Amino acid sequence: MNRSPSSSGLLPLPLPGGLSSSLWARYHARALEFFRGADVRVIVAFWLFGLINNILYVLLLSAAQDLVGASTPKALVLLADVLPSFLTKLVAPYFIHRVPYPLRIAVFVALSSAGMVLVALAPVDGSVAVKLFGVVLASLSSGGGELSFLGLTHYYGHGSLAAWGSGTGGAGLVGAGLYVLLTGWVGLGVRGSLLVGAVLPGVMVLAFWGVLPRGALEEGERGKGYEPVGEGEEEEDREEEEGFGDVPVGMASAGLLAPGPAVAATAYTHHTGAAKASFGAKVRRARALFVPYMLPLLLVYVAEYTINQGVAPTLLFPLDESPFSEFRAFYPFYGFLYQLGVFISRSSTPFIRIHHLYLPSFLQVANLVLLTLHALLNFIPSVYIVFVVVFWEGLLGGAVYVNTFAEIMEHVPVGDREFSLGATSVSDSGGICIAGFLGMAMEVWLCGWQVRHGRDYCRRIETG
Repeated sequence: MNRSPSSSGLLPLPLPGGLSSSLWARYHARALEFFRGADVRVIVAFWLFGLINNILYVLLLSAAQDLVGASTPKALVLLADVLPSFLTKLVAPYFIHRVPYPLRIAVFVALSSAGMVLVALAPVDGSVAVKLFGVVLASLSSGGGELSFLGLTHYYGHGSLAAWGSGTGGAGLVGAGLYVLLTGWVGLGVRGSLLVGAVLPGVMVLAFWGVLPRGALEEGERGKGYEPVGEGEEEEDREEEEGFGDVPVGMASAGLLAPGPAVAATAYTHHTGAAKASFGAKVRRARALFVPYMLPLLLVYVAEYTINQGVAPTLLFPLDESPFSEFRAFYPFYGFLYQLGVFISRSSTPFIRIHHLYLPSFLQVANLVLLTLHALLNFIPSVYIVFVVVFWEGLLGGAVYVNTFAEIMEHVPVGDREFSLGATSVSDSGGICIAGFLGMAMEVWLCGWQVRHGRDYCRRIETG
């Protein structure tokens, strides 16, 4: 057998049955190219960043029933867990570049731990407001962490972005599983489980100061102090009005050939970037990001979280036609399938890239329409078909998320890339907020419709 022409010297993987050799060879070659020269420490560090930054969000939503009790709308926990994150992502990109990454991470870790401790130690019969304040602190940390770590991928290239995306996808599975493990199998209870969650942000400290190689970041941070020759803020503002025209496309493309420290050096040797831009220039940059990147990400999050919060609780079938023994088991299993799809697709960029972001976004909207119509008209004959659609929903959502930022890494000039990665992250939180309000109304409406038409399964969830 001949060796692969790649410099890695790895032998091609054996072909699985039914898959053409050319297709398999293409994916294999893409994976080898993607990971060639990748620093394992960078991959591990960013995977841990993604996992820990998002896992508290999942833990808090998993504990929603236990935190606020049966008489308080669970959407309060969702909104407390999302709105502060959304507002942070909306505002912070315009000034956070002034705060060094080590200080940011120290603050985010402190906020996360403090929030979880506050939630865990609040009296069981105490004010819900105290617990929600703890959730707000954790949400502020999560929002600031996401836009910061996405910005940090600018210094470490595509491998770091792929690892971050995979880690955030894994947070859904690990977080929900961890809560069940700690509260059920280990027997720590809600308070003990949340106190374990308060310790988890320390993993980010270990990953940043103990695992991540700091050379690329330090080189890029030093470069932020350089003024480009012959280029002032007035000229920069004029160029910004024409879009992302600050760095020649050829220069940006050349930087992508060797993502990592070289990218950071190129970005700040030739262009001041977002760190030196005026507030007006940054607003124009953010506006230029909306149609190609923010809008498809916003659409997919509105659609999928409306499904998850408003439609999925009403996608119920007779128990004798399902694998479950009680109605309350449907929704958690839908959540598991969704999170599994998200994890797979957020880990897929080394193998498959999606460049047309609107196509999967519109397909997600189609999922919302399909499942809403079924909740109303009951025309899908089997719950197993719904399982496939929900898994497909997760694949689409995760794919749009990670490919949106991959497109920014490839097509936005290097001097604007750090700002653009952070600013675009507002779309997912914005979509979840919109979906939160839509979902509350849709669940009540759909359940009422079903009851009026002789299907009272949604009313029987509490009784099994």
